[in-house]
Amino acid sequence: MTRVRRRYRAWRRRTKIRLFASTFREAHSRLTRTTIQQKMRALVSTHRDRGRRKRSFRRLWITRINAVTRENRGSRSYSRLILDLSKRQLLLNRKIPAQIAISNRNCLDTISNEIIK
Repeated sequence: MTRVRRRYRAWRRRTKIRLFASTFREAHSRLTRTTIQQKMRALVSTHRDRGRRKRSFRRLWITRINAVTRENRGSRSYSRLILDLSKRQLLLNRKIPAQIAISNRNCLDTISNEIIK
């Protein structure tokens, strides 16, 4: 069997991996084997955390909407507001009312009053 010399391809592959891992610390950015392991671990973490970020933002939006609706109307709550929105077939995701709640609290109160009527 003939000898395979992979100098250029191996060097190019390792360089690509090192560029990805250039911000890692100590051996994780210098040694090829540990760099590959850290790259795989980083990619797994980013894939997992994209879903977590979406969940945490949705949680934050729900909390903001609930706080403003309870503040303005003592008995009203987030769940009642969303129920009324769905009954009226108003397509609002949680992000829009949360932004309204931050910028203009009275506006969200007006919206909820209009939905009740």
